[in-house]
Amino acid sequence: MNKQAIGIFDSGVGGLAVAQAVHQLLPSEDLLYIADSGFMPYGSKTQDEIRGRCHAIVDYMATQGAKAVVVACNTATMAAIGSLRAHYSLPIVGVEPGVKPALQQSKSGVIGVLATPSTIASQSFQRLCRQQAEDLGRIVFQPCPELAATIEALHLDGDHTEALLRRYCEPLLSQGVDVLVLGCTHYAFIAPLLRRILPSGVSLITTEQAVALQLQRRLAPSYQLGTQLGTQPSATPGRVRLLTSGDSQRFSAQLQVLWPSVENPVITPLHLSCAELG
Repeated sequence: MNKQAIGIFDSGVGGLAVAQAVHQLLPSEDLLYIADSGFMPYGSKTQDEIRGRCHAIVDYMATQGAKAVVVACNTATMAAIGSLRAHYSLPIVGVEPGVKPALQQSKSGVIGVLATPSTIASQSFQRLCRQQAEDLGRIVFQPCPELAATIEALHLDGDHTEALLRRYCEPLLSQGVDVLVLGCTHYAFIAPLLRRILPSGVSLITTEQAVALQLQRRLAPSYQLGTQLGTQPSATPGRVRLLTSGDSQRFSAQLQVLWPSVENPVITPLHLSCAELG
C-alpha cells in the first residue's frame, strides 16, 4: 500500500469537481490539488504554452512525491496528455468529454457538447470525436467562451448565468440534441441550473465520476492505493492539500462555495515558471 498523495490540477476551480469525486471514492487517499488560477484561462493560451505549464505543474507534483496525477482540465488534457505520459513514468489520468456514452444513450442520434473554444478547436478533441462518433450518431459543438470565468466568479445561478446557458443551449436544442455533454470540468458546478432549464427529455453527461474510477483502476493493480480494495477505509480521511498560483483569498472563497465539506483546508500560494520544452 502507498500513502503518497494523488496530484490533481486544473486551470482554476473546475477540477475541484474531480477532486471531490476522487475523495468520495478513495477517502483514505491524500490529495494534492493545484488551481493554476494565475495562468488562467488556458483556453486563450497556445498549445505550447499549455503544455509548458502542465509540465511545470507535474514537475512540482513529482518533487512532492505524487504517485499519480489527474489532469482535471479538458483543455490541458487535449493539449498535453500525450507529452506528459511520454515524459513521466507515474500514472497520468486525463479528462475527456463523455462523447461515446452520450452517443450510446441518445435516442435521436444527435448529441451536443458544451466546451471551451480551445477544447473544441483542438485536433486531439476533433480526432476523438471522429473516432467515437463513427456509425453512432452526430455531434453538435457549442463553444462557451464566457462560462468558465462565470463559474470562477461563483455565478452558479441567477438571471445572467441562466441567460448565458440558454444562449449556448438553444442552437443545440434546435438541432434535436437529446444528450448534452459537459466538456469542461468547471461546468459540473452549473449542472443543477442546466437541469432546471433544459427540456425534460434532454439528459446531461459529466465525467468526474468516470475519471475517479479510471484513477482507481490505474492504481489498484499495483497496490498503490493507501487502502486495498475490498477492505474498510482508514478511520482517518486522507489529507487534502490545496495550492493556487492565483489569489489565495479568492480561492478560499471559491472553496467555501464549491467544496464546503473539505476538512481543515489550508491554501498555499504556488509560484511556478512555465517549463521550457525541447
